[in-house]
Amino acid sequence: MSAAPTASVGRESPERVLVKEVNWLGDIVMSLPALKAVRAAWPKAKLSLLIKKELAGFFDGSKWIDEVIPYRVGKGLAGIGDRRRLIGELRLRRFDLAVLFPNSFESAFWSLLARVPRRAGYVRDGRGLMLTHGTRPTAEILETHQVHYYLHMLHETLGLDGDASAFAPDVHEPHRAKMQAWLNERRKRPGGKLIALAAAAAYGPAKEWPAAHFAALIDLLAEKHGAECVLVGAPSERRKSEEIAAQCKAGALVAAGETGVGEALALLSLCGGFAGNDSGSMHVAGALSLPTVGIYGSTRADRTGPLGPKTKTIYHAIECSPCLKRTCRFGHYNCLTQIAAQEVAGELEKLGVFA
Repeated sequence: MSAAPTASVGRESPERVLVKEVNWLGDIVMSLPALKAVRAAWPKAKLSLLIKKELAGFFDGSKWIDEVIPYRVGKGLAGIGDRRRLIGELRLRRFDLAVLFPNSFESAFWSLLARVPRRAGYVRDGRGLMLTHGTRPTAEILETHQVHYYLHMLHETLGLDGDASAFAPDVHEPHRAKMQAWLNERRKRPGGKLIALAAAAAYGPAKEWPAAHFAALIDLLAEKHGAECVLVGAPSERRKSEEIAAQCKAGALVAAGETGVGEALALLSLCGGFAGNDSGSMHVAGALSLPTVGIYGSTRADRTGPLGPKTKTIYHAIECSPCLKRTCRFGHYNCLTQIAAQEVAGELEKLGVFA
């Protein structure tokens, strides 16, 4: 899975390794092979993970991580105090090595102030002088799938090689039991397939399939296959999910805003398929080996498509896409509106969801 660390890391293997995780759910999934490569390289080291508090639950079931350090940084003066406390906590742990998956200046600055002697990451965002093991992304790596982006950094800075297919997340069994009970209380058609839908995306409306299309898909799957749908997502996505559930005749369960990240992961593991926008939930579903259909508009499926053995992306190329914008500069969102519910349902069928 990984090569032995190079001599440039130090004569002795690190005893305490800090990994700063990325800040979006989908990116966490794409960075998992790199994180597992770090674990495999130094199996006896204490591996600590620094991650935003709202995302920490993703690793509730990952027993191969020794410590998860959740953090939250406020704004203004409160944020300054939060940063000082966090840096102080990191300094007390006396890490030997910090591996920085994000490109941010701040992640390197924190590890420097925490007196971590070896700091590996990409030379980006003006932080090159703060890294002891830095490299620049090549033009080629910026054109490949993002899962290789993190692995390339490890190879170039620390001499580690990982398995790009090692992206399966760990489901926390107590979360799974809780979400099974949640479903048992709410399902109206427990005999039908349960399909998860992600109707929103944090990036913006240029990644969001129209609500009416989701409602049409729910009704189509119910009528044709007797399926039941559950809308997943963050608290900020609950209103849109409720609007979609109200629009469709068949009705739908709304889990958006009712689950933490770890519980959402467990809920997805109980589903028979997934369809939705380019989102964190899509990446989790694919990594869990669910039959997954990702709907793409402004973004590039070749770079951020779902990982997994049963995945399919739908993308209608028009002359202005992929624009990589949050909103459509022409206001029509044709790259998304031209994707019909029948097409999404058809791809779920081809993936064997209802076989």
